Amino acid sequence: MTGRTVEIPHWPNPPLPVAVSECLTGAAVRYDGSDARSSFPHEALDGLLSCVPVCPEVGIGMGVPRPPIRLVGDPHSPRVLGVQDPGVDVTAELRAYARSRSEQLRDVFGYVFMERSPSCGLYSVPVHPADGVGPVHGSGRGAFAREVCNRHPRLPVEENGRLFEDAVRESFLARVFAYAHWRRLCGAGLTPARLMEFHSRYKYLLMAHSVRHYRQAGRLLGNADGDGWREGPDLLPRKGEASGLSGRSDRYLGCLLDGLGKPATRGGHANVLSHLQGYLSRVLDRNSRREITGAIEEYRSGGVPLHEPRNLLLRRLEQHPDPYLGKQVYLRPPWAVAA
Repeated sequence: MTGRTVEIPHWPNPPLPVAVSECLTGAAVRYDGSDARSSFPHEALDGLLSCVPVCPEVGIGMGVPRPPIRLVGDPHSPRVLGVQDPGVDVTAELRAYARSRSEQLRDVFGYVFMERSPSCGLYSVPVHPADGVGPVHGSGRGAFAREVCNRHPRLPVEENGRLFEDAVRESFLARVFAYAHWRRLCGAGLTPARLMEFHSRYKYLLMAHSVRHYRQAGRLLGNADGDGWREGPDLLPRKGEASGLSGRSDRYLGCLLDGLGKPATRGGHANVLSHLQGYLSRVLDRNSRREITGAIEEYRSGGVPLHEPRNLLLRRLEQHPDPYLGKQVYLRPPWAVAA
């Protein structure tokens, strides 16, 4: 699969549709009739994402306002019961609603859930003991969110509060855009050559987020043979996984999204910038190399923002075009157009 020019679709233009807990959009649908608009970084995401509002509690007919609910029982599989009346159990209804929205969720490229919600929370929803005795567990997941994640395991997901952290927000955007690009690639017809080309564009973005996943993806795709791959013993499908191109591509997508889910650090970015600088070393004079190295090190130490060394590399790339560098998503991330 080397030596051939392979064309793949471009990523969809922003804003990209993502499902969002409806209260975060400003709709007054919380149990007490309030909204949570201020708990979502609308300004930071403006023009990049478009919100598709979903409120499962209203969706199952609970109304506004409504008696509060909470997670109760086993933290790994809690029930969703009424706070005032524990006889109210809406667990099955919330799961069924998630299944009923499953087809619609195929049209979005990510999901932002409301934190600590017994229906929508992802990571740290309180789970109360069934008998009222003992500590409250803080590691539950809302019933609706759990069902959505189970049914759409590759869909990029995040909680609203975490999106105020720059690195977490960038990580989520990277996953959303990569997933949208992947969906467009699959719609055009996935082939081994197109899969390899897709990876060649994302490999340094992945490296910035996780060297371990970068290496894993390289092992997964690196034993190309003609229009397929040799199945080494460490690359054989696991039990329950598909074989062939379908299985290989799904494993690759999982590796890519898991890696991009690790927020990139300054050290990770600096490592990638140095790698990319190496491609231009042959054509740059000593002063240009020194300038780029200095900018990378200043970024690493926290002295300048990321766009300064990245834009410096881009300017040198304009002077000395390189087809391989020119297609790197890392250098022109569509979610960082303002940078």
